[in-house]
Amino acid sequence: MDLLWALLTLPYAPVRGLTAVVGVVAREAEARQRNPVNIRRELEALDAAAAAGELSAEERDRAEQRVLDRLTGGAGQAGERPRPRRQRPVRQEGVRHDRRRPRPAT
Repeated sequence: MDLLWALLTLPYAPVRGLTAVVGVVAREAEARQRNPVNIRRELEALDAAAAAGELSAEERDRAEQRVLDRLTGGAGQAGERPRPRRQRPVRQEGVRHDRRRPRPAT
């Protein structure tokens, strides 16, 4: 059965191969983007550009925040607020926590 399936799906092999390659490239790009050494280099480049007068203090702060957000997994895009996590209600001991509606009294 596996041999028959392999023969029938053979025309899709290039697509599966391309998908695998894209996955590897995406993982590598993500690893390089979050690498602390690369982030330190970017921060040093920002400091050098600010010292040379190429960036204003506000531009430098925004760029620095974007770089640090990548390191810490922050908001992602500049100005984008992270979504708050939904918190579960605290359960009290001795209280029945039933999601069903109470039955009407008869």
